[in-house]
Amino acid sequence: MSDMSYVRSEMLPERAPPASQVGFVGWARANLFNGIGNSILTVLAIVLLWYVLAFLLPWIFSPTWNSGSLNECREIVGGGHGGACWGVINERWQQLLFGFYPNGSEEGTVDQRWRPILAFALLFVAVIPVLFNMISRRMNWVILLAVLGVTALYQGGGFGIVLGLALLGAAAFVGFKAFSTSKQDRAAEIAAGAKRLPNPLIFSAIYPFIAPWLLWGGSIWLPVSAALGFVVGYIAYRFLAPIVGSLLGMIIAVVASLIWWLFLVGGFANLMQSIIPIGLDVVESRNFGGFMLSITIGVVAIACSLPIGIVLALGRQSDLLIVKALCVGFIEFIRGVPLITLLFVASTLLNIFLPPGTNFDIILRVLIMVTLFAAAYMAEVIRGGLAALPTGQYEAADALGLDYWKAQRLIIMPQALKISIPGIVSTFIGVFKDTVLVSIIGLLDPLGLSNGIRGDQNWNGIVWELYGFIALMFFIFCFSMSRYSMYLERRLRTDHR
Repeated sequence: MSDMSYVRSEMLPERAPPASQVGFVGWARANLFNGIGNSILTVLAIVLLWYVLAFLLPWIFSPTWNSGSLNECREIVGGGHGGACWGVINERWQQLLFGFYPNGSEEGTVDQRWRPILAFALLFVAVIPVLFNMISRRMNWVILLAVLGVTALYQGGGFGIVLGLALLGAAAFVGFKAFSTSKQDRAAEIAAGAKRLPNPLIFSAIYPFIAPWLLWGGSIWLPVSAALGFVVGYIAYRFLAPIVGSLLGMIIAVVASLIWWLFLVGGFANLMQSIIPIGLDVVESRNFGGFMLSITIGVVAIACSLPIGIVLALGRQSDLLIVKALCVGFIEFIRGVPLITLLFVASTLLNIFLPPGTNFDIILRVLIMVTLFAAAYMAEVIRGGLAALPTGQYEAADALGLDYWKAQRLIIMPQALKISIPGIVSTFIGVFKDTVLVSIIGLLDPLGLSNGIRGDQNWNGIVWELYGFIALMFFIFCFSMSRYSMYLERRLRTDHR
């Protein structure tokens, strides 16, 4: 037989792929110029983009940052509208962020803007253990200690400097231990009896009482008294539930908490303030404004609307006739009324139904209305997630012998919330953007402040710069929420049920 073979016995040397198939050229051929029609559209889009950028970029990068008026801006850019007048942002950005919060410019006052900055920095610390599980417990405490340490140093004084350095030193020590110890070594230390740092969720639970005190000021004993209402309810339930049963114990605990909040909080706070006076200067709600007001309303509405929406969604699917009727009536009524109408009710009509002399804060009224409005839409989003679950999940919960609440908490609601993530985040973004509607009832959100700034003689005629700055700030917040939604969907793998 002849020594013939149809299989190559030696491998050919590897060659680089054709230059037209890889890199940017390959990507452009595959995505932009893969046909006559696509090539024409690509060329037209490039020409349109060129014309837009040729006008927009010189307008954005105009040297007017230090100008003091619109006329001065026009002199710098040579007249007309050839460049943006960024001097208005340079002069009024603090007002757009903080509204009329005390900045120490008036005689006898001090700059209080560190309080909203600290409140929002602590908000970031409080939501980390809730939203991001990749950050360790020790790093949560490092961030908290660092924020408090920087704040203490900013306050200055002997005690503030010593306290700030101590907090920063503690943060550096915990951070060094966190970076120098691997997870396995830390797990071995804990198994050997080493104490763990407290759960950072404790601070997340405390934060709702800290934030209002920082923003509005007053006695520290008022938020402490409000928090004690939950302690009163817990103690009542703990001692009465074994005697009168869980349901009656729960009812008595709720009633005890309500009695504490309605009749005893003020007296207790005044008594403690007279004994140990600790507090901050009071800031009136009329001084709130700008993005600080929008973020405050948005964060409270987002945080409160989700649990209320879950309760409403469960109530709408309940077999209890009265509960179902109340939930359906509330949801349909709120969804059928514009938010502007609810804001007008909060601004003007609500005080009519309150006892004479009642001072119901306007921002608190707006917070309640916006939260209820968002909760109604949130309930429908979550109801969609509940309806998407197959009946086998409910049957599996029944087969395990779980009662209603355990089945909802352990099996049904985690899956329903996971399915509803895009709708939930869309509702959050919509609520945050709707906060600008409060300008209609006289609150100075960024849009309301922009009207006041344009009324200034120096900046009369400014439009695009102010609205562009406001739009950019809203885009940063909304885009961040959208990206977190995508991260959460990837982490929970919502495509696998």
